[in-house]
Amino acid sequence: MDQDENAEALKAIAAEAFASLVGTKQIPPFSSRPRGLSVDDAYRVTPLVRQMYEAGGAKVLGRKIGFTNRTIWEQYGVYAPIWGYVFDRTVHDLVTVEALPLKPFSQPRIEPEIVFGLEAAPSAQMDETALMSCIAWVALGFEIVQSIYPEWKFSAADTIAANGVHGALLIGPRHPFGPRAAEWQRTLSAFEIDLKCGGRLVDRGRAANVLGGPLSALRHLVGLLATDPINPPLAAGEIVSTGTLTKAMPVASGEVWTAAPSGIALDAIRLRFS
Repeated sequence: MDQDENAEALKAIAAEAFASLVGTKQIPPFSSRPRGLSVDDAYRVTPLVRQMYEAGGAKVLGRKIGFTNRTIWEQYGVYAPIWGYVFDRTVHDLVTVEALPLKPFSQPRIEPEIVFGLEAAPSAQMDETALMSCIAWVALGFEIVQSIYPEWKFSAADTIAANGVHGALLIGPRHPFGPRAAEWQRTLSAFEIDLKCGGRLVDRGRAANVLGGPLSALRHLVGLLATDPINPPLAAGEIVSTGTLTKAMPVASGEVWTAAPSGIALDAIRLRFS
């Protein structure tokens, strides 16, 4: 396949992925089709899907990192982190959400995650200590992920083409980072978290699941983008959600989910689905 044919094929993949994401429609994985899909080509799909969201009026607010939790790699058959965009229409402050409708999502699942807000652009040369100077705030949030591929069966490339399987990001109370940077650095790699549904413990996670800690996950994304010739690096003002601390759990209308951290000065969060 020549360069022009490949470009047209990637445009078709982007259009199909975007239509499935916004139309709550499931499709066969691109990797299972005769042409297949590589990770490199999937990241060429990423800006095309972004442009389609923006053409519909959406504004990029930041990124989500997926598959940073090494304990779930075997479950999904994805063995390295990936990323996608989050938009103004998919990001919400939890305090403003009485109940989140599930109708717009395909086979939705819930993930408790650490979310950072950036006040400066990080560089790949920064270690974690230097990286902290770029962080304005930290919060606990829920990401709602979805699968446009039936039964959550896909390759890493498929998840990238589907904008990192992102559905929504709901952010809890935001805490200033700089004044307590040393405390955050210590606790962000060591805390634990209980994920409950209706008061029943569903899973217990820990910070170390996420590439050793959310700061490590952020640094991984910075490094990944530094070698990406197609997609832009992180910029000041972006939000970054760093990956699930527990297993991603299926959700249903009427359920109430909570995530309560211990060993870190972040608020417990709660979300009801409709």
